[in-house]
Amino acid sequence: MTPAGAAQILVFFGLVLLATKPMGAYMVRVFDGERTLLHPVLRPIECLLYRVARVDEGSDMRWTAYGLAVLTFSLAGGLVTYALLRLQGSLPLNPQHFGGKEMTPDLAFNTAMSFMTNTNWQNYVPETTVSCFSNMVALAMHNWMSAATGIAVAIAIVRGFARQAADGLGNFWVDVTRATVYVLLPLCLVIAPVLVWQGVPQNFGSYVAAATLEGAEQTIPQGPVASQEAIKMVGTNGGGFFNANSSHPYENPTPLSNLVELLAIFVIPAGLTHTFGKMVRNTRQGWALFGAMTVMFAVGVSVCYRAEARGNPSIADLGVVSQASDEQPGGNMEGKEQRFGIGASALFAVVTTDASCGAVNSMHDSYTPVGGAVPLANIMCDEVIFGGVGAGLYGMLMYAVIAVFIAGLMVGRTPEYVGKKIDRYEVRMAVLTVLILVANILLFSALATNANLPPGSTPVAITDESTEHGAALMGPTARWNHVNNSSPSLYDGATWNNVNNPAAHGFSEILYAFSSATGNNGSAFAGLTGNTPFYNVTLGLAMLIGRFLMLVPLLAMAGSLGRKKLVPASAGTLATDSVTFAFWLMAVVLIIGGLEYFCALALGPIVEHFQMVGRVLL
Repeated sequence: MTPAGAAQILVFFGLVLLATKPMGAYMVRVFDGERTLLHPVLRPIECLLYRVARVDEGSDMRWTAYGLAVLTFSLAGGLVTYALLRLQGSLPLNPQHFGGKEMTPDLAFNTAMSFMTNTNWQNYVPETTVSCFSNMVALAMHNWMSAATGIAVAIAIVRGFARQAADGLGNFWVDVTRATVYVLLPLCLVIAPVLVWQGVPQNFGSYVAAATLEGAEQTIPQGPVASQEAIKMVGTNGGGFFNANSSHPYENPTPLSNLVELLAIFVIPAGLTHTFGKMVRNTRQGWALFGAMTVMFAVGVSVCYRAEARGNPSIADLGVVSQASDEQPGGNMEGKEQRFGIGASALFAVVTTDASCGAVNSMHDSYTPVGGAVPLANIMCDEVIFGGVGAGLYGMLMYAVIAVFIAGLMVGRTPEYVGKKIDRYEVRMAVLTVLILVANILLFSALATNANLPPGSTPVAITDESTEHGAALMGPTARWNHVNNSSPSLYDGATWNNVNNPAAHGFSEILYAFSSATGNNGSAFAGLTGNTPFYNVTLGLAMLIGRFLMLVPLLAMAGSLGRKKLVPASAGTLATDSVTFAFWLMAVVLIIGGLEYFCALALGPIVEHFQMVGRVLL
């Protein structure tokens, strides 16, 4: 780690801290329907939308109606997106004449589910697959819709904790409108011009043919990049206009644009912790959640940065200087842009996986085993370390319910949180959500790892000949079929499909893919060839389950809490607005995640790390 790299991280988080309180307080006023500085301009737009949609601004919804509205709104948008993608050849703003040939039925399904669920996983090369119209309407539409839905659901769940003896959680149509008009739109209107100023294109031009210095011809894509870049970051969507995402100089050209994009990812999730504290009338509760998230973020970025700065010891053993100096950056620069370096790349990798954004300015697949394990672990913690817009807050509240329940068992008291008794129903809904997510990741990963085996095939031991050790990575009973397209003979003549890396890293790619899909993140270990019918369908299903089977139980929990009355704190009440509780909450998140995923991680990043340092586990 270098002083400059550490300073970048400190400056970034200092700016996040400065923005948290004003952003959180602003969102309280927005969702309580109070007047803000933007009301003279935006209130007429809000009222017009209510009139057009025939929404009664004063009506309230029970959790069942709220959940049904979320599902209806999302699924209808997904169907429209699927149709637009399949029909893009007949639609305008298509200078490259892309059509249904580029967007096949299974790929269109995966893409529609991806953007509908705020995942933005991309099993395609955007600049050679989707038209400007598809980018702006079919896809960017969901950058707004899915982000606003996440914020609305978070506010509804917070109301469940804040209200007493109330049957409703608010009005979804009002909440999603206010999230769009008052929160997402103003931020994007500020960020997009800054990105244009820094060199991000915003046009409808045809692709440009240019000659390189070597005399070759290169096609340079064009399009409305800045507007989509702004909402992809603010809404923690992550889907890039270009396949290289935020490592592409047209999406992220300068260190300043990199800082702006990082701040855009965290500003709403961090602010929502203060929103929670204000709405439950105890801002210390919000700062306790913020503190737990901050510590986990700091640990993650420190571990990732240190691992990448140290690099691969096998390279150092060859006599290559791997220490940072005035002449070279040192460490592991594979897959990273020189204009960002290791510090800003590691920071971006941690922020984007903390926040379920999925945008990348470096290739996670090229990270060291420990460095790559940090983004994977962030997702496996259900992305509650600030998390996506809305999703991080209600995910952390889910863990808060579990934490006070476990603490109650230890002292023999009925658990309480922010003045509400936590009964069996709330605990069951929280635990059900955790189990759904972990089962989704592990079962789909197991299915993908063992798919397409020919009948009667006999697995064999696998050796990694890419290292000087050439040691066996797996035992003779292993069944790994998705590894190394160039090695078709390891399974009695069966072809191994879809992963371009061997053994442990190949499994890490599969595990990362389904973790990212379930966590609605969208980043990837990009060695996985995901654009196949099998992966398009299974990843699409994993995204749906990860999004909606998490929302419904938590809305049910919030509906139950909203009907309860507040109970006064007593001498035996656990203080949930303290530093002690923040560390307890953090411990619960990490322990549950460790118990759920340690065995899977041991087959991937952990064994790969020991392989790298020369201590291969047999």
